[in-house]
Amino acid sequence: MRTELQAKFIQFINNRKQSEKGFTLVELLVVIIIIGILAAVALPNFLNQNAKAKQSEAKQNVSAINRVQTSLRTEKTAFTSTFDVLAIGALAGNSDTASTVNYTYTLTGTIDTATVIAQSKDTSLKSYTGGNFRYTNTASQSTVVSAVCETLQPGTDTAVVPTFAEAAGVATTTCGTAFTQLGT
Repeated sequence: MRTELQAKFIQFINNRKQSEKGFTLVELLVVIIIIGILAAVALPNFLNQNAKAKQSEAKQNVSAINRVQTSLRTEKTAFTSTFDVLAIGALAGNSDTASTVNYTYTLTGTIDTATVIAQSKDTSLKSYTGGNFRYTNTASQSTVVSAVCETLQPGTDTAVVPTFAEAAGVATTTCGTAFTQLGT
């Protein structure tokens, strides 16, 4: 009797499985809701990473410009104010401005200071500034100090270049009030 009951149960399960193919509406809605929740959580993170990737372009270019300006100043008597002298990849031209998809770069150079502004074209991106300052240190040697600054908030507000001060042979750099200093 027992084996007969088991056989009928197995037959019942097999018959039920064959007739229950497909998804119910509730199962489908649960899957759609789960996918929607995952998308709602992941999308802001993805957009933030996209902005960070675009901003890294400006950070790298401003840092590269600072390094090249420092090198040029050790070889020449003044910083440059044209991009063709710098010879940095995507930034070229015989003028003081250059442009990429996301940023407009403006360069100035004098005997003792050089500045670069990476102004964002998109309100979701931060702007960057950089600068170099040549001064004479306590050992009476010509020295160059650099700074890279980042806006605290994204936007297309006009960027402010860092300021430099020198007292008793020691130089200090300061970013604007809406900026944070990233490095030298």
